[in-house]
Amino acid sequence: MSVIDELKEKIKIGGEISREEALMLYEEPLEKLCEAADDIRQHFCGDGFDICTIINGKSGRCSENCRFCAQSAYYSTDAKEYPLLDTEEIVRQAKYNADRGVLRYSIVTSGRALKDSEVDQMCAAIRRMKKEVDIEVCVSFGLLLEEQFQKIRAAGASRVHNNLETSRRNFPNICTTHTFEDKVAAINAAKAAGLSVCSGGIMGLGETKEDRVDMAFSLRELGIKSVPLNMLNPIPGTPYENNERLNEDDMRRIAAVYRFILPDASIRLAGGRGLMEDKGEGCFQSGANAVISGDMLTTSGYTIESDMEMIRRLGYKAVLCNG
Repeated sequence: MSVIDELKEKIKIGGEISREEALMLYEEPLEKLCEAADDIRQHFCGDGFDICTIINGKSGRCSENCRFCAQSAYYSTDAKEYPLLDTEEIVRQAKYNADRGVLRYSIVTSGRALKDSEVDQMCAAIRRMKKEVDIEVCVSFGLLLEEQFQKIRAAGASRVHNNLETSRRNFPNICTTHTFEDKVAAINAAKAAGLSVCSGGIMGLGETKEDRVDMAFSLRELGIKSVPLNMLNPIPGTPYENNERLNEDDMRRIAAVYRFILPDASIRLAGGRGLMEDKGEGCFQSGANAVISGDMLTTSGYTIESDMEMIRRLGYKAVLCNG
């Protein structure tokens, strides 16, 4: 029996693979690895496919220096700048998405963290959404405290998004205005407030395969069940504008290895999918089973309608997965 088959069977009976075993998978044949990852996905998740959309609720002039980000005030890019959107616009777009079959909708804001007054403004928008729109609400408001997350949950949000971005080792190469530990503290605060958490990272930042695996193990330790995998879109004006782009096979292998490490998670293709010629289909046959649809924060994505058609064609059903 091959290494891939041995590890697949170990996982399917409830076992977990080690860091060393995960790194071994990086050296295995791609097609066989992806086929096994899809088998693990089917075993633990069935044909459920979690599709969400996001709204850029506050854009630009971010105080943090994340080297990949077009919205950082440290870099000169073409990213739009505007304050918090008003409730009417946020609710209008929630209705637009819900009418097209989207089950989860996330408000994403730039900056280290929203101020208390901004949290209160967003809570009002969330309460209005929950009253008028049949959709789950996720928020990405930065490094908030537990008390702020409690307000957000009371308003009706069910999930918080906060990416680790990369491994603990590599994080200082990516950002120096906050730390990996700051990220973990915010994730734990959200969990303590009773919210589920969506957290993943960006591939193509110059990280090693060890960094990719180590981030996955950090997510496993944190109990994360919704894991976005972004592929870096090198933005002109950022320090990573000349980074070499990953390709479809790179992302397929990453998705497959993540499925082995996180067998029952929603592994979600996110930013950078627009760079893939196959729109991510290969990843959805290699262990990934979730997506962020529509436009990303500062780059265009695919339409909700085309993604819904792809989901049906691949034999998936759009459902809420993992809380």
